[in-house]
Amino acid sequence: MTDTKASTVDSLIAHDAQILSRQLQRLREKLFPPEAKKALRRFSIGEAARLIGVSDSYLRQLSLAGEGPAPDVGPGGRRQYTLTQINALREHLAAFADPEKAKQYLPRRTGTDHLQIIAVTNFKGGSCKTTTAVHLSQYLALRGYRVLAIDIDPQASLSTLLGFQPEFDLAPNETLYGALRYDNERRPLRKIICPTYFDGLSVVPANLELAEFEHDSALRGGHFFAGLLEALDSVENDFDIVVIDCPPQLGFLTLAALCAATAIVVTIHPEMLDLASMDQFLLMTADFLSVVRRETGADLSYDWFRYVITRHQTNDSPQAQIIGFLRNLFGERVLTNVALQSAAVSDAGLSKQSIYEVVRDKNFSRETYARALESFDAVNGEIETLIKKAWNRI
Repeated sequence: MTDTKASTVDSLIAHDAQILSRQLQRLREKLFPPEAKKALRRFSIGEAARLIGVSDSYLRQLSLAGEGPAPDVGPGGRRQYTLTQINALREHLAAFADPEKAKQYLPRRTGTDHLQIIAVTNFKGGSCKTTTAVHLSQYLALRGYRVLAIDIDPQASLSTLLGFQPEFDLAPNETLYGALRYDNERRPLRKIICPTYFDGLSVVPANLELAEFEHDSALRGGHFFAGLLEALDSVENDFDIVVIDCPPQLGFLTLAALCAATAIVVTIHPEMLDLASMDQFLLMTADFLSVVRRETGADLSYDWFRYVITRHQTNDSPQAQIIGFLRNLFGERVLTNVALQSAAVSDAGLSKQSIYEVVRDKNFSRETYARALESFDAVNGEIETLIKKAWNRI
């Protein structure tokens, strides 16, 4: 189809969307044959030991003694573990450890620990909400937590990174909309949650159907703020942490996430235009939430509220000045660690992978990979500390 006066803009856009969808599907089939599904790489014995919190030698001793799951043995006798095997090792070690040590091996919620619901938000596009949400979800799953990632952005970028192509893989009522809708077709959230290739990480995927919640809420109002929390209450015992990837707008979906959340992460790209946009976002959010609290009596207290700096270029002096400006304004509410701008993250994204998934030797140098991994580990580790404080473990 060519651009002609006879072509209406809706038909032209629909044509381009169909072409792009088909090509994306072919790309996925090429990247993840034969079932066109993602699979997580295996981890070396050193990586597995670091994730569990034991020494390499101790893990080798367990393997040689036949204790716990047997690793896969590759060429040259290299032992490698799947994440499922690593989690089975955690279970094995925790079963024979004292209670405090068991929590280190298997840091799941116990006793009075409440479900942590973390909303990752900002309505400025390009602030790395999805990148932050995906890496946080995967980091926590790698450390043994039971994690639920919820995509409430109709653009469905988080769903795509976690192995779903929205227009092909999801039938009607298979997004969060199915659990929030106001009519008798509402479904239990448990039936919408999907396992992923990442052991310990489940997802509620998204597609354009989510836009229906915005329309329905505008017409019906009232209950939108409570629906997500009620849905999460029904699966609370299945998870330790929920990470919600919010859309780049302050609509009913974002407000529902903020009302359900126990913690908030606001992503900031340290550029002046982004700060101006964030200023408007904060003002509007405060206004809307104050109305919700006043009119409905909703409890809008949070365990913690943090800003995270994203896409930071260490040699960029204006960015450094803006970061200093933010720290002076907000103090400890700005995370100490920052997520760096990295070619490793960008290159991994080309194959729909995160820095935790990609094979480092394949695409970029060891130094580039290590720098990116250290950056995301530092940010996510700081958030993990906040979670533990909320559970009174620190």
